[in-house]
Amino acid sequence: MKRINVIGGGLAGCECAYSLLKSGYEVYLYEMRPVVNTDVHKTDNLCELVCSNSLKSIDPNTSQGLLKLEMEKLDSLVIKCAKKTSVPAGGALAVDRELFSKAVEDELNSFDKLHIIREEVSDLEKEEFKDAINILATGPLTSESMCEYIQKVTNVTQLNFYDAVAPIIEYESINKEKSFFGGRYNKGGDDYINCPMNEEEYINFYNNLVEAECVILKDFENKDIFNACMPIEVMAKKGIDTMRFGPLRPVGFRYPNSEKRPYAIVQLRKEDNYNHLYNLVGFQTNLKFKEQERVFRMIPALENAEFVRYGVMHKNIFIDSTKLLNIDFSLNTLKNTYVIGQLSGVEGYIESAMCGIICGINIDRQIRGKKSIIPNEYTAIGSLIKYITTPNSSFQPMHASFSLIPELDEKVKDKKLRKELKSKRAIENIDNYLELLEKE
Repeated sequence: MKRINVIGGGLAGCECAYSLLKSGYEVYLYEMRPVVNTDVHKTDNLCELVCSNSLKSIDPNTSQGLLKLEMEKLDSLVIKCAKKTSVPAGGALAVDRELFSKAVEDELNSFDKLHIIREEVSDLEKEEFKDAINILATGPLTSESMCEYIQKVTNVTQLNFYDAVAPIIEYESINKEKSFFGGRYNKGGDDYINCPMNEEEYINFYNNLVEAECVILKDFENKDIFNACMPIEVMAKKGIDTMRFGPLRPVGFRYPNSEKRPYAIVQLRKEDNYNHLYNLVGFQTNLKFKEQERVFRMIPALENAEFVRYGVMHKNIFIDSTKLLNIDFSLNTLKNTYVIGQLSGVEGYIESAMCGIICGINIDRQIRGKKSIIPNEYTAIGSLIKYITTPNSSFQPMHASFSLIPELDEKVKDKKLRKELKSKRAIENIDNYLELLEKE
């Protein structure tokens, strides 16, 4: 039996390890923290969530909700632990970060055949990696040495783009008289704190934001910013109303006890189960720390905000999976080597975890002499895997999306109904996939 090494203790790596442990395999899980730390991780916990504590929608008629439902049917470790440690977030699945990490570690440590090794893996040249099954799940913050190794074995010159993180503030520092609880169109409960601005306040905020001083980016070959994590100041520079059609859109809100609509709304989402911490939704940023304090305190409800964590920008790593990966996440340039998670070209927490499940399932099948199989393109999982493994001259990381799933056989004009029918069809196809796995 070949040794199985999972390199990286994030969502993808832990999900893959869990899948293989359930199948009875011995797994060696490598995590470089705390021996080697990153610029944005705060702990040495497995599955530490860096960018946000939100795993996005749970509505099965959204692409994110559908992806979660499909993964839950495949017994996802991440979904299981997220539900155990969830905090109120309306129609989204958000977690208490520390409790979530602990839940993941507890589940994994319940297996006797798990070996967690705290050291940096720079390459696959050492004896323990030779003639072994190696799964690279080093994520968007892959170390420089591993990047160099990946570039060498894939014969590519560039693996990076930029990502940004939103700040977190103390609940007690929020001005309650200038904010209110509630969801858009009064849906989803009172899980968000809403910080309204009138036109004058918004324009003042906007002018200061676009003129604020940012951290100078260094040591990066490519300064492209992936749209899903665009810093708020970059978004603002696209036009004075861009934010009001994005994270600051006021549609669906009214001032309390009034029919008047705010000119703009900043939403705050709970970070923990104790109502102590809130993050600024959509406020990923690369502003200098003092500038974050100065500019974000121009939002009336945040005039006295106390920052627990400042927003930061960091380098993300991914390969051109359309040229390098097979559908089971195996690398076509290096035998018995797999690349999963954000390194594989998917974008998002749950998408990363999904890679781990599918990779684990197919490694088990290959060991047993079976052919690799994935869910078909009519599912959120299968459509995303198809996207990242289909030739594309301008490939960029992608998240789950209904736009990736083929259209219905019948033409349906109503957008909401179309999504509902696509979702229903996807679940039927995931059930068929499960039946196929059970037969083989």
